[in-house]
Amino acid sequence: MSAIPLAVSGRDLVATAETGSGKTVAFLLPLLDRLLCSRVNGVSALVLAPTRELAAQIGNEFHLLSRNTGLRAAVIVGGESMSRQVDELRAGAQLLVACPGRLIDHLERHTVALDRIDLLVIDEADRMLDMGFLPQLRRILRTIKKPHQTLMFSATMDESVEQIAREFLRNPARVSIGETSTPPSSIHQTIYPVTVESKGPMLLELLNRGAIDNAIVFTRTKSRADRVAKMLVRNGIRAVAIHGDRSQSQRTAALGGFRKGAYHVLVATDIAARGLDIPDVSHVINFDLPNGSDAYIHRVGRTARMGKPGEALSLVTLEERPVLGEIERTLGRKLERRMVAGVDAPEIAGPETVARFRPSVKRRSFRKQRRAL
Repeated sequence: MSAIPLAVSGRDLVATAETGSGKTVAFLLPLLDRLLCSRVNGVSALVLAPTRELAAQIGNEFHLLSRNTGLRAAVIVGGESMSRQVDELRAGAQLLVACPGRLIDHLERHTVALDRIDLLVIDEADRMLDMGFLPQLRRILRTIKKPHQTLMFSATMDESVEQIAREFLRNPARVSIGETSTPPSSIHQTIYPVTVESKGPMLLELLNRGAIDNAIVFTRTKSRADRVAKMLVRNGIRAVAIHGDRSQSQRTAALGGFRKGAYHVLVATDIAARGLDIPDVSHVINFDLPNGSDAYIHRVGRTARMGKPGEALSLVTLEERPVLGEIERTLGRKLERRMVAGVDAPEIAGPETVARFRPSVKRRSFRKQRRAL
């Protein structure tokens, strides 16, 4: 990967990377090499991540890569015990993986110091700025000693990300990992026209066709994620919701249960659209379209990981046509439209022939009795 030799050379780096492209390894391998060579006592490397789940994932991948090296990582995120995190720091971690808000808490309590940091990684920089972490990010970056090496990874490179790069990076090298403007080619994308009232029945019909091993269902809001998950459970589908209002223990349990197959469906807001490595997701279903094409690309990238095939299905109302138009302009093509017999659906204009199909009589059912949303 082109980012690794640049990072190993000691240069600052700005990398744009598509979801599922393996960028975590692209910064962890140079980081691990640096820690093995320096053997500095105390924390000398810092990775900043926008969400708790991404921070935990980075910590787990570092643990796997650093087996038998004696190196340790401390993961500092909100929603977990401060005292446990302090114990991890005192145990002699060399790498600190943190979310900005909780790291500020530790800095204010003087339970962590950044004066020995000589390698900083900012992961998912655009997502971090979208979540309003710019003030905390600036405070942290100004606390770290100079000079140090900074590696910044971002799915998009808008003006706010460029501003951070100009402000805190020194003549950075630039590299692109994968194509950031389109989903992986192994994803088959389909649009299902629906009315607002028929979204629930359409989702149930799709899930009960039998072709879906497991699915992440994306909704626009946290309350809607809860309602959709409850509707699926009422209909006998093993589903669980994950969003920002759930506690860290609930989010961890939901992800763990989905990975192990205890749940067939994970109903999520965009908190699960980026940074989570959930292998072998057969389908992504957009119950609601996101606000823009970038978010759509990140959502559907939860399937077809590392070149595997996957399906992305989107339930689209007439009110969502402007967002669909933006998505199709970004992709450079019209997406296939399909309709399901018996489910109310408007016509979403497009030049393609609409393919109709009837649900199979024999199918695996996740439910006992269908109920509408």
